[in-house]
This record gives sequence, structure tokens and C-alpha cells, in this order.
Amino acid sequence: MDPVLVTRDGEIATVVLNRPDKLNALNKAMWQRLGEAMRELSADAGLRCIVLRGAGDKAFAAGADIAEFATERANSAQAKQYGNLIHETMQAVVRCTHPTVALIKGACVGGGLEIAAMCDLRVCGESSRFGVPVNRLGLTMAYGELAGLLALVGRAVALEILLEGHVFDAAEALRKGLVTRVVPDDKVEQEAYALAGRIAEGAPLVARWHKQFIERLTVNAKLSEQEWDEGFACFDTEDYKIGVKAFLEKKKPDFKGK
Repeated sequence: MDPVLVTRDGEIATVVLNRPDKLNALNKAMWQRLGEAMRELSADAGLRCIVLRGAGDKAFAAGADIAEFATERANSAQAKQYGNLIHETMQAVVRCTHPTVALIKGACVGGGLEIAAMCDLRVCGESSRFGVPVNRLGLTMAYGELAGLLALVGRAVALEILLEGHVFDAAEALRKGLVTRVVPDDKVEQEAYALAGRIAEGAPLVARWHKQFIERLTVNAKLSEQEWDEGFACFDTEDYKIGVKAFLEKKKPDFKGK
């Protein structure tokens, strides 16, 4: 099964995170292919809008595939390599030439929320759920992943989401500024593609310039290599091992703070 599917209808492309049996949980193959797909589509001058969505109706993406951590993110060195891949993919989404719309059904959690935050606009259903409960895993959201969330909702809301680790509903996501609009569950596709259609009807060069101008006006922090590496230090902690083990065993973690 292809981890990411790409289809096209005229000037609108659709990118699908394709692991419906795992609620589209993100693994390495998905991160790799998503970045490739977004770079390929960005270079296609015939496009005017891209819709990102998850396969099925249950999830946009239910976070990272935790079962993969033991082999792919077992320590900070591995996590840095993995994190660099995630960062490259996030940048491919946020710097895409064409406007992007996240079509959100069901769970949009962890890495799924990070991807949606990198899109330009987000449409979700009333039953959609959001959050980044990585504090239950002894994990940090590294700099390359945090940038989109911070730019979208600001310091106070980003801290609330990360420190509380709460999973919340669509109405709260709208109040926090995480989503552009909330519609009935059976109208999500209709509204997302209607939105994409309205974008596609506009002058494409103007849309691209507006994205470029806003990117230029966004303040990007200059990080030292040491600061960047600190984003993956959590993978060497005892709490990380406790958190992942508890998640896989469906138990409550007992963190030690070391």
C-alpha cells in the first residue's frame, strides 16, 4: 500500500495520508513520501490548490506510529535523523508554492496536527478531535515541528496545548485558532473542496505572492546547532522509555523526571 496517494482534478490536487487501518499514524515511509509529493506538486505550475487529508473518515492522522520508535527513534542520535526528515517534510508543506487546505475528519493529533498547522487553511468536522499529548510519552515537540503550531496559534495557546496534553473538540480548536472553520461531519469534503475551488478561481500568481510575502514577514528564530540538538535530548531520558512502554502496554506512565 502506498503510504501517500496523490490525485489530481484539474487545477486541484489531493494528497492522502494512506494508513486507514492505523488511523493514518505517521511512520517514516509516510514522512518521506509526503515530503517528496509536496515538493513535486510545488513545482507543478499548472496547479492552483492542494488538499491534504487522511484516508477514511476516522482520522486525518492520529499522531506518530509509536510501535516504530524502538527501531527508528530509540535514542537522541536516531531521533535527530528522524527529526530532520520530519522538518524537511514540514518545510515542504509550509513552503509549497500553491495554497494548501487541510481536510480534517476525525482525529488530528500529534504529528497530524503538526502537518495540518503547516497548511494554509483547515476545515474540520464537528466530531474532529485535536491535541498533542506528547507529555504522556516523555517526548518533546522539536523545533522543526513546533514552528508551524507556534506561528498559527501563538505562545500562550501553544504552551497550553503542550503543557496540558489535552485532547479537545472542534469547537475548542476553532476558539484556539487551530482551524479555519467547523462544519457538520457530512459536509467536510464539500466545504474543503469548495474552498479549494474558490482559491483556484483566483489569480494564481497573486496567491503565490501572498504566501511568499507572509513567509517573509514571519520571524524565524536563528538556532545554534546545540539548541537544535536539544530538541531530541528527550530520547535519551528514562522518562521517554517509561512513556513509550506505558503507551504500548496501555498503562498510565509513572514518570521519574530523569
